[in-house]
Amino acid sequence: MPKIVIENLYHKEIYTKAPDRKVIELIHENNVDWMHACGKKGRCTTCMMIVHEGMENLSEPTDREEYFRKLGRLKENQRLTCQARLQQGTIRIKVNEMYKFPHMDYSE
Repeated sequence: MPKIVIENLYHKEIYTKAPDRKVIELIHENNVDWMHACGKKGRCTTCMMIVHEGMENLSEPTDREEYFRKLGRLKENQRLTCQARLQQGTIRIKVNEMYKFPHMDYSE
């Protein structure tokens, strides 16, 4: 069963029975606030996740992600939650320091 572990949210675990879903949809459906300034359209990088493990369990980078990589706004271990789809297995991610919400309590 595909799983997301958000390491700096006290290792919050999110499971899904339906693969090939956008990571941000799964996060929001599980009542976790996650930044997305452009409305989940791939026009900014505020929904960026840092992937510590499981990059192979995500869909291939989209044109929008490649665009931001070329601009230097996404590193190799970063993906946009509004573009990346969880295919299988587990991903271990963190919220980027720049995009943490002040009203949330983060760990680590």
